[in-house]
Amino acid sequence: MDVTTRIGLLVIALAVALTVIAVPAVAQDQQADTMQMLRDKIRADKKLLIAENLPLTEAEAKAFWPVYENYQKEMSALNDRMIKLIREYANNYQAMSDQTAKKLMDEYLAIDAARLKIRQAYVPRFRKVLREKQVARYYQLENKAQAVVNYELAAEIPLVK
Repeated sequence: MDVTTRIGLLVIALAVALTVIAVPAVAQDQQADTMQMLRDKIRADKKLLIAENLPLTEAEAKAFWPVYENYQKEMSALNDRMIKLIREYANNYQAMSDQTAKKLMDEYLAIDAARLKIRQAYVPRFRKVLREKQVARYYQLENKAQAVVNYELAAEIPLVK
């Protein structure tokens, strides 16, 4: 399966995840379980995407995957913050105050800055286990996956009223 097809599958999973986020809080336990299942599926699909599109020798793979897992773990914490932010936005969307808008905007920018900081911090770690072209390819794959997520978020989240 090519990169575009894999990313398309990630989009579908993300769209379902965004739908779950928007569900009223009445079924929150079921919502949390469903969200966790979707996140696990997205992680597995993304790992497969990377594995299929980043050719590695056995030795490179042995060194790369632990760094990848640590990177994903740190990014996952940011994704948790983003989900919380989206939920807070959804809860305040209809009657958004300037104070709430400022709070949400500040958190969005903090998440964005933290994401860049992690990306930068991991470049030397990936360089220790991969050749320079492989590091560039890996970051390209990450960028493509993040672009899909950003596109879906932009399509699903309405503008502030």
